[in-house]
Amino acid sequence: MNRILLLLFLCTFATLQLVAQVEEITITGTVTGERGDALPGVNIFIKNTTIGTISEFDGKYSISIPSDAQFIVFSYIGFLTIEEPINNRNIIDVVLKEDTKQLEEIVVTGYSSQKKADVIGSISSIDPKVVQDMPIIGLDQALQGQVSGVSVTQSSGTPGGGIMVRIRGNSSISSANQPLYIVDGIPIRDGGLSTRSFGGQNDNALSTINPNDIESMEILKDASAKAIYGSRAANGVVIITTKRGKIDTPTTFDIDIQRGIINPTNSVDVLDASQLLQLQREALFNAGEDPNDAGIPGVTDGVNTNWQDEVMRQAIVQQYQLSTRGGSEKTQFYLSAAYRDEEGVMLNNKFSRATFATNIDHKATNRLSFGLNLNLGRTKNNRVKGDNFLDGVYNAAITSLPYYEPYDENGKLIVPGDAGYAEIPNFNPVGQAIEPRFDTYATKMLGGIYAKYEIIPNLFFISKFNADYTSTIEDQFEPTTTAIGGWLESVQRQGYGVYSTTEYSTLLNNNVLTYSTSIGDVHDISGLVGTEFISRTYRSGSTTGILFPSDDFTYLTSSGLILDGSSYLDNSGLISFFGELNYKYKSKYLAKISARYDGSSRFGEDRKYGFFPAFSVGWRMTEEDFLSGISWLDDLKLRASYGLTGNERIGNFQYLATWGATTAYNGVPGVGPATLGNPNLGWEQNTEFDVGADLAFLSGRIQFVFDYYYNVTNNLLLNEALPYTTGFGSILGNLGEVTNEGMEFTVTTVNIDKTLHWTTQFNISANRNIVQKLATDEPQFSGYTTFTNSTHIVATGKPLGTFWGLKYLGVDPGTGDAIYYDKNNDGKLTANDGTYIGDAEPDFYGGFTNNLTYKGFDFSAFFQFSSGNQLINFGNTTLLNSGEEIKNNQSIKALERWQKEGDITSIPKYEFGNTENNRFSSRFIEDASYLRLKNVALGYSFNQEILAKLKMKKLRVYASATNIWTLTNYSGADPEVNSLDGSTTAQGLDLYTFPQVKTILVGINIGF
Repeated sequence: MNRILLLLFLCTFATLQLVAQVEEITITGTVTGERGDALPGVNIFIKNTTIGTISEFDGKYSISIPSDAQFIVFSYIGFLTIEEPINNRNIIDVVLKEDTKQLEEIVVTGYSSQKKADVIGSISSIDPKVVQDMPIIGLDQALQGQVSGVSVTQSSGTPGGGIMVRIRGNSSISSANQPLYIVDGIPIRDGGLSTRSFGGQNDNALSTINPNDIESMEILKDASAKAIYGSRAANGVVIITTKRGKIDTPTTFDIDIQRGIINPTNSVDVLDASQLLQLQREALFNAGEDPNDAGIPGVTDGVNTNWQDEVMRQAIVQQYQLSTRGGSEKTQFYLSAAYRDEEGVMLNNKFSRATFATNIDHKATNRLSFGLNLNLGRTKNNRVKGDNFLDGVYNAAITSLPYYEPYDENGKLIVPGDAGYAEIPNFNPVGQAIEPRFDTYATKMLGGIYAKYEIIPNLFFISKFNADYTSTIEDQFEPTTTAIGGWLESVQRQGYGVYSTTEYSTLLNNNVLTYSTSIGDVHDISGLVGTEFISRTYRSGSTTGILFPSDDFTYLTSSGLILDGSSYLDNSGLISFFGELNYKYKSKYLAKISARYDGSSRFGEDRKYGFFPAFSVGWRMTEEDFLSGISWLDDLKLRASYGLTGNERIGNFQYLATWGATTAYNGVPGVGPATLGNPNLGWEQNTEFDVGADLAFLSGRIQFVFDYYYNVTNNLLLNEALPYTTGFGSILGNLGEVTNEGMEFTVTTVNIDKTLHWTTQFNISANRNIVQKLATDEPQFSGYTTFTNSTHIVATGKPLGTFWGLKYLGVDPGTGDAIYYDKNNDGKLTANDGTYIGDAEPDFYGGFTNNLTYKGFDFSAFFQFSSGNQLINFGNTTLLNSGEEIKNNQSIKALERWQKEGDITSIPKYEFGNTENNRFSSRFIEDASYLRLKNVALGYSFNQEILAKLKMKKLRVYASATNIWTLTNYSGADPEVNSLDGSTTAQGLDLYTFPQVKTILVGINIGF
């Protein structure tokens, strides 16, 4: 023991002696910028140590360092970091050069690109790194909460489900409102893949592309930025550039692996068996009926099934990707292959995807270069029936009676015909999940080739040939163990099968001339002219069969009867001529003119062509002499734009008078008129005005972007009513007008820039949508049918997504009956008492992100929010139905119902058969504002010393969690849903829509 103590003493003494031998010296100096201004707060440290300080307000510093130190490092936001050799000096003054990388950053603006400093349109960029740890499936999910002016709603929590994206509001009533997506110059198909109805819930065509292959995303929001896309740009443009190789970079390989678990974020609280049976007996008693005569047993909890627990599970998600990239001076390449497998939280729900991508660029001569890009995807979506389905899985799990069971005492699934099977409207939710087959297979091929030739210096000719091809196969079979295949009389209870196919292809060729030049140091001019030809083909077919010999024979070849079949083919095309001219004077005055002339096969002979010009100006005030002395101001740019864009996303042949097949007398086939023609049918046109400002100061530590816009959409495509004596109910014409007015604000800050680096990005947007004009003074109705017509109304002076119904005033304490506003004072409750009762449009929405790094650690937290939007909790018309019928379970809020005279509550009494107490009204409208912690991630990157030993270039491990916390007053499962996915006029509707899911995953990134 003494020997050990002696050894420790000697080691400690020796260490102290060694430390004592390392002398300290003091270095002083001043840090300035290129203009001689002092720089306070500069990080100053000795390389490979933790010894450091910061400069004072006058730029001066003092630091004590070991005498054997070799390099001192100076780091400051907005300036280039430098390493200064010490070389036995005691005074070291340094001059930091501005880091112009941000202003020199290249932004893709359409058919060309510009330096960020020269952009005078409203363009937002997203770095895919900010969503690299998120378990997103589709590239459109990457937009959520990241960009001002862009509203993204994930309509449900099913994997591969629909996403609704709106850029600066809804600009159309009848046409599509989704933005135009351009991937490597190719306009791609968005929306749903499936042609089968799943209760208003779509799948997502963009889920066929791997988001990890994306290099950059730009969102074009104003006319100046997007008018170059003319008739397809009214809803905004999202430009996506995939990863490519770089010149003179060694070949690298990257492996990315993710694996995690998925759980539902929330569930709907409903009654247990005892509570429900008591409520049912009360409803019958209040109606003057004997519960015993109606077959309602006494209160019991012998069977108490939680159907939501029965149909949901903890799911698994996993993803694997291998990629490689590199390049020489002549040839650059990128290749990747990936596989994703994600189970849904609902039983039997699963999404899988395999993708392959490659981009190759080759410089053949000093003037000629060419290349190709190819993206292949194959997906399989095992779907389950969703909301708005009588036999849907999730809605049945909420509404089914808890005193039934999914399995009998022998563990056998209870199916139609069994004694314990609950018939309409209940069924067996577990059987509805696991027994049917709803498989959707999609194949995506996105690719093209290009050639670029320099005719003379700075004059380039670029020609591209591209294709977007999507094939979808849907394979459906519902056996006799399901509600449709074994209970529904119309299909004769012997199975039901559907097989359908669709093909959608776009062929594109564009040819562009670009030129740029400078005249002295004063004038910079660039421009382009081009042509584009687009050919689109859509082909589909479907067949339905019944009377299968047994559930072992599940394909249509075995069906005893083919009920119906259909096939369809249509073509459309677009021919375009476009141009753009950019001018810059002394880097401070900027101007841009762009225009496009489109001809579409979708419009009448008299309105087939449209012209879409735009003009913008900008002023970089920081280049003026009167601001040159303000050292803290880095950049101040004012900009304004005005222009026209269009919307041609309507069905084909709608301007034509068409004929269709009919069945005449005695079953003899024939043809007859189907629609009236309108040769004057033309474009929906957006007139757009935008003013904005970009500001950066304190060496880039604080940056602001502000925009105000006012957009008018006129010539809206609407149906005009016709007298039925014409044989037609309506004719399509250009008749309406909608406006969108709003403001957008984004601030980015560098809060700490030391060993701990902390940045924040906050964006907030507000949009006011108003219908200014319709075909007639009469409003239009949409959504679900109600007592007063429909849940939604389209009316002048109101936003799209306005709710219509009775105004609920509460419960009469004396009788327990509902009280409604008598709009016309006639003393009766009629459909004429319908009125405006809310809308789905938020007052404002946005996102808030914090990123921190400390040595090898990185941390991020992303919040998303929406305020002022309302949601129709339409499921409560069943779950709080006041006894209108008693065959469904009820919400836990039913316990707050009126039960005796004098009760003060908002829930009317339960009385069987009483429809008046359950009329659709503002009782079912709720505030759906929310704040959600959308994602939080923690990672660690190993340092170079460890990587060198492992012979790796990169090694990062991380964990992330999505949708882990939500603050909201909404009583439903999730405020961020919409039952009618993608609907413009029937927004803000929740009918048992499956909520968002909570995902926790771990991952590893390896590079070598």
